[in-house]
Amino acid sequence: MKSAATIGLQRLARQGIGSAQPVQPAEVVGRLGFVQAQDYLGALWAVGARLPGAREADIEQALAGRSIVRTWPARGTLHFVAAADVRWMLHLLTPRMVARSAGRDRQLGLDDDTYARSSAVMSRALEGQRQLSREALYAALEAAHISTAGQRGIHILGRLAQLGLICFGPRQGKQQTFVLLDEWLPRPGRSEPPRDQALAELARRYFFSRGPATLADFVWWSGLTTADARAGIETARPDLAAEEIDGQTYWQGASAPKRPADPPAACLLPAFDEYLVGYKDRSAVLGPGYTQAVNAGGGMLSPVIVIDGLVVGTWKRALKKETVVITPGWFRPPKKAQQAALLQAARRYGDFLERTAVVA
Repeated sequence: MKSAATIGLQRLARQGIGSAQPVQPAEVVGRLGFVQAQDYLGALWAVGARLPGAREADIEQALAGRSIVRTWPARGTLHFVAAADVRWMLHLLTPRMVARSAGRDRQLGLDDDTYARSSAVMSRALEGQRQLSREALYAALEAAHISTAGQRGIHILGRLAQLGLICFGPRQGKQQTFVLLDEWLPRPGRSEPPRDQALAELARRYFFSRGPATLADFVWWSGLTTADARAGIETARPDLAAEEIDGQTYWQGASAPKRPADPPAACLLPAFDEYLVGYKDRSAVLGPGYTQAVNAGGGMLSPVIVIDGLVVGTWKRALKKETVVITPGWFRPPKKAQQAALLQAARRYGDFLERTAVVA
């Protein structure tokens, strides 16, 4: 019977964590389907941890160079998406999010007319390749007598991104900007895939990059209905392999190797990393006694220490002028080998930031 640790090691390999294969940032994101990115700096490292020799500036350059886009394609939260996938994923996934937010729209006093007027305001404000901050867009909305008070502003931005009008542009200093999606990424000549093929492609991306995983995991990650998720798996079935573990069906890519590649001994993964957030059931890599230490509530997930495929602690960072100080929060007193593995993982993270890593 497959052990939890073996599932974790396989997932590390499938996700490309600690990979030695040189690829481009957009290839990492595209293979994963999308990468949760409301924590912008953490998401840069989520891509970098799967890209050998990468530096933080490399991932930012991919965003500025338009091969990766940051927007709201799934689960009502921000993600990185490969540029080639943005439109078909928005088309496939966002209608359900829009429908499910009807109650929140009523609470905020947002209706179709408000969204239509907001769309016109933002189109005028951003046309001509302009890149504006959230505050500048809020000011434009307020000038048009559209209130951004409370959570109204961010909900308007999110909805118009889901509808394919806007997306994030490059950072200006430390400030995020927004752009018109059709100006930032001109529409390709090819048409979007039919719905059944889009569902199958999403299933392939998920199970090839995150298997072994269950139907329930795929439903959680994608935001699809169970029926749509099952239909995607069925269409993609020739490319997938199923395995029964403890009475549950786990799926992965049919061409996945039987044994995992040599993983790094330890990994420092950021908050909301796909190694955890990509699954509804995280018990294969995170012991139930430690769930609250990683997920204290409110939808927040902490950065984690992973050793041999299992989450063994959390960590925090403090940036200094030339160093990054890593403070581990071990679940149990670490062994010497674990401490040594953490030092190696910290050096890798320091290299990514182009700083010297120090473990407190």
